[in-house]
Amino acid sequence: MVQASSHFIAICSDSIGETAEAVVQATMRQFELPDTEIKRFMNVRDEDELSRVMEEVAERRGFVAYTLVQPELREAMKEEAVRLNVRAVDIMGPMMQAFADTFHNDPKEKPGLLHRMDDNYFRRVEALDFAVQYDDGKDVSAILKADIVLLGVSRISKTPLSMFLAHKGYKTVNIPIVPELTPPAQLKDVQHGRVFGLTIQPELLLKIRSERLKVMGLPNNVQYATSARVEDEIAYAQSLFKELSCPVIDVTDKAIEETAGLIIRMLQ
Repeated sequence: MVQASSHFIAICSDSIGETAEAVVQATMRQFELPDTEIKRFMNVRDEDELSRVMEEVAERRGFVAYTLVQPELREAMKEEAVRLNVRAVDIMGPMMQAFADTFHNDPKEKPGLLHRMDDNYFRRVEALDFAVQYDDGKDVSAILKADIVLLGVSRISKTPLSMFLAHKGYKTVNIPIVPELTPPAQLKDVQHGRVFGLTIQPELLLKIRSERLKVMGLPNNVQYATSARVEDEIAYAQSLFKELSCPVIDVTDKAIEETAGLIIRMLQ
């Protein structure tokens, strides 16, 4: 007997299930659902295996999101969903049908094409290595090698944004802005449009820094987490952005994906 959780969502895929899980995770942000378990069932290639997946979903009273490119497996999924009274959401099927109907072309129906090791894959790997190696201004010489240069004060999410952009294939370096430190001279030599300044509402940054100190077991009355210091740092960063004539993005209440999307659109 499988132990039931409050909310159970199965990801069923004939590849690795990353696409379906990304859609589920994005949708979950719109709901307050504590104790939700997402479980991936990867490389499902036959009907017997699919039936076992659906039996578990039915037992745990959840639903399944699936990406199956082979028509016979999609049909089997629909039959199992009816038999077991399980809600099944086809992530790719309607989109593939739209392509076929609109462009009068048949799909390859080959699993895993999104993740094949092509030039895009190696570019992303290289970009991720770059982002890790040069994170947080470790080597300012990377500024002139980067596709994107992020500037911002401490705890403004420069690192996770760098990693997300790297996953999209952009070599990204992030440079911390501190009033007591002279900005790297290389910033003035970067091609126009590749440097982006990040700013945030002082109240939110103060809260983020205070929480960080609490997690680290440090007192919250240090200068790093005072209103005066936060406002001074943000004002200093704004003056630098103005001097560099770079685009400025307010990340307050923005998801990493949203900020990255803005940067990519401006870069293009």
